[in-house]
Amino acid sequence: MTKRQRVSITGRVQGVGFRPAVYRIARSLGLSGVVYNDTKGVTIELQGGEKEIAEFLARIQSGTDRPPLAEIKSCRVADIALVEAEEQFTIRPSDSRGRPLSQVTADMAVCRDCLAEMADKEDLRYGYPFINCTNCGPRYSIVRNIPYDRPNTTMAVFGMCDKCAGQYTDVADRRFHAQPVACAACGPKIQLLDNEGKTIAARTEQVIAQAARLLRAGKIVAIKGIGGFHLAVDALNEEAVRRLRERKRRDHKPFALMADSIEKIGKYAIVDEPAERALRSPQSPIVLLPQRAGGPIAPSVAEGVNTYGFMLCYAPLHYLLFARDIEVLVMTSGNVSDEPLICTNEAALERLADVADAFLTHDRQIHRQVDDSIVHLVENEPVLLRRARGYVPTPIFAELSCRHDIFAAGADLKNTFCLAKQNQLICSEHIGDLEDAEVYHHYIASVAHLGKLFEVRPEVVACDLHPAYLSTGYALSMPDVRIVRVQHHWAHVASVLVEHELKGPVIGLVCDGTGYGTDGAIWGCECLIASLQEFERFGHLAYYQLAGADKASKEAVRPALSLLKKAYGDGFSLREFDWLLRRIEPDAGRLRALSEQLEKGVNCVETSSLGRVFDAVAAMLDLGGYNHFDAQLPMILEAVAAGDIEQNYDFELVNRAGQPLQLDLSVMFRQLVADLHKGQDAGVISAKFHNTLAAALLAMAKAARESTKLNEVAFSGGVFCNRYLANHLIKLLKKADFSVSFNRDVPSNDGGISLGQAAVAVRLVGGEPSLLP
Repeated sequence: MTKRQRVSITGRVQGVGFRPAVYRIARSLGLSGVVYNDTKGVTIELQGGEKEIAEFLARIQSGTDRPPLAEIKSCRVADIALVEAEEQFTIRPSDSRGRPLSQVTADMAVCRDCLAEMADKEDLRYGYPFINCTNCGPRYSIVRNIPYDRPNTTMAVFGMCDKCAGQYTDVADRRFHAQPVACAACGPKIQLLDNEGKTIAARTEQVIAQAARLLRAGKIVAIKGIGGFHLAVDALNEEAVRRLRERKRRDHKPFALMADSIEKIGKYAIVDEPAERALRSPQSPIVLLPQRAGGPIAPSVAEGVNTYGFMLCYAPLHYLLFARDIEVLVMTSGNVSDEPLICTNEAALERLADVADAFLTHDRQIHRQVDDSIVHLVENEPVLLRRARGYVPTPIFAELSCRHDIFAAGADLKNTFCLAKQNQLICSEHIGDLEDAEVYHHYIASVAHLGKLFEVRPEVVACDLHPAYLSTGYALSMPDVRIVRVQHHWAHVASVLVEHELKGPVIGLVCDGTGYGTDGAIWGCECLIASLQEFERFGHLAYYQLAGADKASKEAVRPALSLLKKAYGDGFSLREFDWLLRRIEPDAGRLRALSEQLEKGVNCVETSSLGRVFDAVAAMLDLGGYNHFDAQLPMILEAVAAGDIEQNYDFELVNRAGQPLQLDLSVMFRQLVADLHKGQDAGVISAKFHNTLAAALLAMAKAARESTKLNEVAFSGGVFCNRYLANHLIKLLKKADFSVSFNRDVPSNDGGISLGQAAVAVRLVGGEPSLLP
């Protein structure tokens, strides 16, 4: 029996060779019909026998015949009227009518097939630095509008030669409708400039050879890649790395590294199987790996930590450079300090002329700058710390399809924002810290760009409670919108709920540095009973005072002094603790002034911040007294923790009538100080401290379970970027028979806040059941 069915597919199905795959399967089964991109995804009309149509659906959904980058989220099938005299199956041009709901595919690393062709002297694209195909190459960074077709990308200015056009239009070719397809005859070209903009070399081979020579000589080269510029330098040359730090004004934060093979990376870091999978993935993120002791990597690359952030080459240009006797490169963002990533040739020459000795540029415009993504491994699975290239703008799908377009403003640190459109939650790439004026302007421009790309016209705006957040101020300035204020830690829990499709309520454990609470205090170690509709504060770290408010996030002496005062009460005196505090703050007069400030409560805030507890302990162990970048001291504290310690310090859970349960760490601090008195090793103390926190959070979860009968724990917050703590807590929770969920696809730090805000807003403003199966 002949029938005709319309198949509507959503997911990552545009720009990944999905239509050619559909075409080939349909033709092999003798089916007629049509396939085309639309504003929701891909639509297929199939006509033929029932058995053949059923086999087609099985093959396209099973994954065996699907393109490597394709991902189906929903597949709806409906019977439609037969078309008379239809004999063939065809690919129709994209249908751009209606409101866009389809995905723009993320930028992907160059594939093995393209690398093989680039190395083949007989191939059309031998040595071509922009080789790509349907399975790899730039997408999000070059797209101006959807649907994703060449006229809507920055490749529109490059007319295809006959050979490229032949491949582009050949449905059997790997480059069929690969929008960036080009070759040396018709596509983008590279050049090497000095820091005054004068041409050093313009022919591809000469550009690569000269740039590699400069790098081997210890020079700093700005390299234009997929999502923006990198600043590159020989990672084995300490003098060169120090020069880069000085010029870039980045004194302490670790640099990312790049190599062209797993074997090379394995010489400097420990690469197990899960790490290798993450490194080789099409997203090609930076992966945090344990350092091999005594290696030749320059010490200034990553001082104070025990990991290296390595990535494999992901652009063809990278591989061409490394083929010229390059071992390992520092590849750090092309900017100064914490400013936005630079993506245009003009801005690079203007802003980086005092940093780079030379510029390796090209003439393919980057429409959207995108930083490298960063992952680490928790439970041997990759977990995002920064979500950007390779992952954005892949949406997360909500259970409800919202009737209103929503904008979620995110937080001020590690900002991302999120757009909600029907059942898709589209998180932006990592934007940065909004306190920098350049980053804030970039944020505003990014909101406009992504909103235009997906035709989102916000009717509802979600934002944080913090009255001084720039993101909140921007949200409140938007006209004719409904405002939804979402408490910071609730948003953290909500990000886990929507990511794992959990309805809640759950026991939410949220630990970070700062978040504005509903009582006006600064929260930071919370046990919430939360769903997407509401939350209740079940417990928290007992409040302590922070002198100087925001200054306390930098100067560890402030939380250290406060926590010691709280731990010892009337038994505390500056004289008695002079031996400990003077290692953090040598100025006795300043210590007295801070102590008096705490006693009088002048310019002090109450907080339950766990992040500041980490700062205090790191400082007490003489690991440093100042956070030059966010979480520097906690990272150092984690790095020194001994790996074979099971003991922990004691703590108390205080239950007062009518108040949330309180976690008191005073006993822990007294025991920790006693260990310091005895000369206990810092690694042992650090491990016992981490173990104490995991045990305390488990105890809070158990108390919540006893009270609520809930058994699902969702944890989030920047503190859980700490692998030691996250892995230990998961182990304890599972041993206690809890179901455990945590962020994987978005960061647990404030980079995931916008997703949680959007998820809460979707639920609160109302929606319809999603069309997802």
